[in-house]
Amino acid sequence: MTTWISGVCETKGISIRYLRTGGARPPVVLLHGLMGSGACWTPLARALEGEFDVVMPAARGHGGSSAPHHGYRYDDHASDVVGLLRGLDLSRPVLLGHSMGGMTVAVVASRGAGMLRGLVLVDPTFLSPERQREVRDSDVAEQHRQALGLQKSDLVAQARARSPGRSPEIVEFQAEARLKTRMGAFDVLTPPNPEVRGVVSAIDVPSLLVIGDSSPVVTLEMATELRRSCAVHLR
Repeated sequence: MTTWISGVCETKGISIRYLRTGGARPPVVLLHGLMGSGACWTPLARALEGEFDVVMPAARGHGGSSAPHHGYRYDDHASDVVGLLRGLDLSRPVLLGHSMGGMTVAVVASRGAGMLRGLVLVDPTFLSPERQREVRDSDVAEQHRQALGLQKSDLVAQARARSPGRSPEIVEFQAEARLKTRMGAFDVLTPPNPEVRGVVSAIDVPSLLVIGDSSPVVTLEMATELRRSCAVHLR
């Protein structure tokens, strides 16, 4: 990681910080979820950097990127990504996004313009309207507010107790990322999300949808329907 590039891309008044493995290789852009950061992708980037130029931005309100008073909807995040691709002159990259990053990737791709080579959507926030309201009305934002008053060591200890099998390195990155996530970033949870079928049906590049065996986000039923109606490849 010491040889990776750390930089800032300015787009429409927003500063997006990123890590980049560099090199004259095909570009891959990795987008994190809510309370994440570009650095959280470090283990995956290590595995990919021999074949790809891996770019890991921090979304607005996360990491060292700008934290405006408003503008945290998916269209805003997507505009930041488009600005990053243009600012770094990335030629037809593959975009991979997890959770919030997954929906952002889908919105970017739905805009077309032939700028992408392909997508990997990892448990994107393809939530039903009912589930969107449940998440909004939950205490997830309040839990984060309380977490911001803790030390990194406290968050690491809590995470290790909850998930003892998780990589200690990942736990460290996630704890640090959480402490750098501003409360405004939680505005992305305000319904409505972009309409899933309309977004997915507008995507015209090869796409892979990845979900867990018991995903609380994208159900197997929804994934199966999307594969059938929108030609998304499911693995």
